[in-house]
Amino acid sequence: MAEASVSEEQFVCPVCLDLLKDPVTIPCGHSYCMSCITEFWDQKSIYSCPQCRQTYKPRPVLGKNTMLAEVVEQLKKTRLQTDVPAVSFITPGDVKCDVCTGKKSKAVKSCLVCLESYCLTHFEHHEEFHSGKRHKVTDAIGHLQQMMCREHNKILEVFCNTDQQYICVLCVMDKHRNHHTVSAVAKMAENESRLKEKQRAIKERTEQKQKAIKQLREAIESHKRSTQTTVEDCTRVFTELICFIKRSCSELTEQIRDQERAAVSRAEGLMERLKQEIDHLKRTNTELEQLSHTDCNHIRFLQNLKSLSAVPDFTDNLTFDFFFSFNGVRKSVCHLKQKMEAFCKEERKKISVTHSDIVPKTREEFLLCK
Repeated sequence: MAEASVSEEQFVCPVCLDLLKDPVTIPCGHSYCMSCITEFWDQKSIYSCPQCRQTYKPRPVLGKNTMLAEVVEQLKKTRLQTDVPAVSFITPGDVKCDVCTGKKSKAVKSCLVCLESYCLTHFEHHEEFHSGKRHKVTDAIGHLQQMMCREHNKILEVFCNTDQQYICVLCVMDKHRNHHTVSAVAKMAENESRLKEKQRAIKERTEQKQKAIKQLREAIESHKRSTQTTVEDCTRVFTELICFIKRSCSELTEQIRDQERAAVSRAEGLMERLKQEIDHLKRTNTELEQLSHTDCNHIRFLQNLKSLSAVPDFTDNLTFDFFFSFNGVRKSVCHLKQKMEAFCKEERKKISVTHSDIVPKTREEFLLCK
């Protein structure tokens, strides 16, 4: 059983970590699945062995290794069902393993020599293969090709301050000779320091603006409360003023009506007296008319005439000074109206709300208003 297990591991594809499918053997002697090595090379500009890193130019022609295929086929018939190696699922922003074929696993490390990123399983293979000469590895980094100098195929380890670009060590001795250069690590540290300073400045400005927003919200609420109180007070004052005007109008109207009733009462009394005097005069006139047509002796005539001559005290000089003229009242009311309108307009200008009373021009004015 142990020998079968060892033999089976010898026929596992280093890329997909499963038994070889349509196995092919490349010139260095390592074998892969036809689809795995094809897809691996399709993603590269340099054709190399995923294990020993030996490069080939031109791209080798792949042919199926029939003998190896028969051995693998025999192993498949006798192998026991095994668990599938665990796969780290990819989430947005994760770096993908450059060696995995088909469904990519999440890369955990990147090799700055091989310029590839590896999942945990493929990284273990990488470390085993390069156990003699340790490669420079780091946490998984995307776009490793961008870290290589296109001209010298070396890692961009230097930053040229003169040309403001990352270069490799060979560039320092070539096109960037005598330029002011620093290590990429030092430049990164400098940029990180500047970045942190910018972040602090942005944080401070953000806090200031958030504080301003808080103050504005408080000012809005305070302004709303002040507005409501002012509206209620103004409404109350104008309502009281309207009540006062209505009350004054009612009192003046009652005075005018009292004078009217007094004048009418006196006029009606005078009219009644005049009517009585007219009736008395008519009766006297009738009696005189009758006396003038009566035949009697002169003594009787004089006696009757004497009794009719007693005329009561009649009202001869009629005056209507009890009728009050309201022209002065009308003029006074009109004059009062004009004075009140002029006074209200003048006072309204003094209490007029202006834009500058509402919105301060600067933050300092705003704080002072509070």
